[in-house]
Amino acid sequence: MTPRWLRAALWAGLAFLWLPVALLVAYAFSADPVPFRWGGFSLRWFSALAGNDRLLEAAWLSLRIAAGAATLAVLLGGATGWVLARHGPFAGRAALGALAGAPLVLPEVVTGLSLLLAFVALEAAIGWPAGRGALTVLLAHATLGTAYVAVVVQSRLASRDRDLEEAAQDLGASPAAAFLTVTLPLMLPALAAGWLLAFTLSLDDVVLASFTSGPAGTTLPVALFSMLRLGMTPEVNALATLLLAAAGLALALIGLLLRRGD
Repeated sequence: MTPRWLRAALWAGLAFLWLPVALLVAYAFSADPVPFRWGGFSLRWFSALAGNDRLLEAAWLSLRIAAGAATLAVLLGGATGWVLARHGPFAGRAALGALAGAPLVLPEVVTGLSLLLAFVALEAAIGWPAGRGALTVLLAHATLGTAYVAVVVQSRLASRDRDLEEAAQDLGASPAAAFLTVTLPLMLPALAAGWLLAFTLSLDDVVLASFTSGPAGTTLPVALFSMLRLGMTPEVNALATLLLAAAGLALALIGLLLRRGD
């Protein structure tokens, strides 16, 4: 039986984490122009947010970057996870696993600075990418998402033995046909969950985007961070509420996909 003090500490920790979030959501529906003062229930700040072209453009750019980065991360991370889970020992396996998982343990400041230096060196050497913008942010986010997708896919395949794939090949299927008809369906829940996870990570990233973005690549988190330096507005509360709802929905979908895949 769990001691009472341990349960109390758990609830205290959860309250410390979630009470500020709950207050932010509550004040998003306040009519008062002061961000943290209740003035009665109102949806005026959601309406004001709908008319804020700067934030809407940044939000649309963030969605496009997140979708592109998540798709690229699924392609690269899915292949990496499959190789690590199904191809046994081979030369360079340890190096591949370490490089694939490095973004998970490296501070984002280090990753962001490294990517910035890489983009600058590439531009000086071959002229690509030409400056920093949406493309460089997409590549940076895909780099981070690839690591998460690889871990999810590798874990998924490691929990499934190779009997079905070997049986398909014993019955005459080529390795490519066995992959498409057996392995890929086994990977689909992990790929879908990895896509949603990479999408969510890209959507709320500030550090990598700050290092790799330019005037033409200002994502929503970067724009929001710039606004906070000048002072809070109730529109920010409304925006944060919508982002929280979107992230919660994505996490719920990830959990549902992983549960159905078991």
